[in-house]
Amino acid sequence: MKRPILIHPDPRLKKTAPPIADITDDLRALADDMLETMYAAPGIGLAAPQIGIDTRLIVMDCVKEEGAAPRPLAMFNPEVIAESDARNVYEEGCLSIPDIYAEVERPAEVTVRWIDPSGAAREETFDGLWATCVQHEIDHLDGTLFIDYLKPLKRQLITRKMVKLKKDRAREKA
Repeated sequence: MKRPILIHPDPRLKKTAPPIADITDDLRALADDMLETMYAAPGIGLAAPQIGIDTRLIVMDCVKEEGAAPRPLAMFNPEVIAESDARNVYEEGCLSIPDIYAEVERPAEVTVRWIDPSGAAREETFDGLWATCVQHEIDHLDGTLFIDYLKPLKRQLITRKMVKLKKDRAREKA
């Protein structure tokens, strides 16, 4: 089931999500809904707080090559346990901040530990777009948006644009 995505500013996007104690069928279904929502948007990552669910769950799939098999990942309680000294700059966007992009610098490589939908502990090192995406999504679980890495003036301008977008969308629905 496709879920509505919250648009910044929304106080739910600024909260730290609590950890998940048990992987339940409801949480596995939520992960499936989030993947469906992410693919439909279209996006490469989505965090539970972005659909108004206060829990430490992210989904992502950064496969972009035409004809390549998708690689959907659902990560419960993901955490970065190691990061490279090398840095990368990517132009990031966010489904909660539509049509806005900005360059953000992050570690080029990160090792992440998480629990998969079967309840198994997993660990993997990501680089390139995958590293950027997983860090961006984990940030959502801690109430951080990619625009929080920008200078205050640029962040304010983007926030104003999003307030206007939300008003315009509300007017269209009325």
